[in-house]
Amino acid sequence: MKATVKWVEKELFMGISESGHTIMLDANGGELAPSPLENVLISLGGCSSVDVVSILQKARQTLTACHVEISGTRVETVPKLFSDIHLHFVIKGTDINEKHVKRAVSLSADKYCSVALMLNNTVNITHDYSIIND
Repeated sequence: MKATVKWVEKELFMGISESGHTIMLDANGGELAPSPLENVLISLGGCSSVDVVSILQKARQTLTACHVEISGTRVETVPKLFSDIHLHFVIKGTDINEKHVKRAVSLSADKYCSVALMLNNTVNITHDYSIIND
């Protein structure tokens, strides 16, 4: 897997994936696009959500929606790394079984999400969930 990041102007950069997709990044506090660290949170949430939805579908849960709210805390000193990241999954559907949601979130965090597994050694990642039955 490869990618390229090109400087566009000022503090704006364009990331280009090997498959040809682009994403803009803004090093100036996210004024024009997500900052690189905001993108880390989005990548973590995206990776985890893919796992959770897939696992719940395989468990024959009737999902109508899923989103994850991600919050990150950074240290005060440079480099301002993440010290903690929390993911709160909101699962919506019909007759959703909490046992399956708990299992899906745990499997994503501990076994399947590549982004979480890469960050686990340096960041305290926690997660929880809520279920909204239609």
